[in-house]
Amino acid sequence: MASEILFTTNTKQTLQPFLGKYSTVCVLVDENTKKHCLPLIADLFSTEHIIEINSGEKEKTLETCSAIWSQMTELALDRKALLVNLGGGVIGDMGGFCASTYKRGIDFIQIPTTLLSQVDASVGGKLGIDFTDAHENVFKNHIGVFNVPLAVIIDPTFLNTLDEKELRSGYAEIIKHCLIADKAKWNEIKTVTDLTQLDWMALAKHSVAIKEKITIEDPLEKGLRKILNFGHTVGHAIESHFLFIPHKRLLHGEAIAAGMICESWLSVQKGFITEAEHKEIENYILSIYGHTHILFTEIDLIVPLTLQDKKNESGAIQFSLLEKVGTANFNISLTKEEITASLHYYASL
Repeated sequence: MASEILFTTNTKQTLQPFLGKYSTVCVLVDENTKKHCLPLIADLFSTEHIIEINSGEKEKTLETCSAIWSQMTELALDRKALLVNLGGGVIGDMGGFCASTYKRGIDFIQIPTTLLSQVDASVGGKLGIDFTDAHENVFKNHIGVFNVPLAVIIDPTFLNTLDEKELRSGYAEIIKHCLIADKAKWNEIKTVTDLTQLDWMALAKHSVAIKEKITIEDPLEKGLRKILNFGHTVGHAIESHFLFIPHKRLLHGEAIAAGMICESWLSVQKGFITEAEHKEIENYILSIYGHTHILFTEIDLIVPLTLQDKKNESGAIQFSLLEKVGTANFNISLTKEEITASLHYYASL
């Protein structure tokens, strides 16, 4: 079943009709959304039903989930309770995961407050947390479930709380959606380097329409939905590698931008797109995000992280590459050597 996706400029008015049928309604926030976003809807919740966690990808762990479950338990939430997740991708992923597993599942609503979560993370029902293994390797979204929220409420008003870096991070997913599904829209956005010129509401609606269509057809990522991972196999590995290196930590979109350059280059090597098309993609992404400094000595640490990618099957490293600009192929197997070559290419730019 698909979520109800609602675009609004008045979140309080849009949210209120959902609340009356629940025994208890809690809202999950971090210190940033508590300060900047919660005031818009705060009078819908009692103070004791506000659950606060620390912000950041590094908090997206089982330990934080335990803290959330503990607070839900102390509040004696029953299975007729509702959890409202007010925040970016971390809040949405982790809050949805906690709601889906608490007492075998309670309803939840996503209110994404970052561009990244509005155009991508909040839609499609992917929920989960990162996992650190015994060797201290970090794997993105390694533990999780598929479960759709009751509703997703998307309000561009919240974007006013973001700095330019956070907006750029979300824009990477908009670029991805154009490259895999809408060549005409790619041709439109590739001329824009000043992000203040962009209509975020219109772009959010465009990205959500693409992702919703794909995820309704393939809700459990058995086939077509894998095209949404373009840029993410390498990008997640880069993001995971730098997650606990404070001076090099990347936002999700920054890592995916680097990943899209690598995977666009791999698309050329497979004969899917031309060198000229790749260079156009590369030059545009670099104009927005610059170049992430990856040492050649770090590549051998990044590549093994792709071995745990969730698309992999029977030991084969599965990629979604551009088949041509505007479409993608989700069934490409690559070797470690090919992945290493793409990272060497990127590092040498």
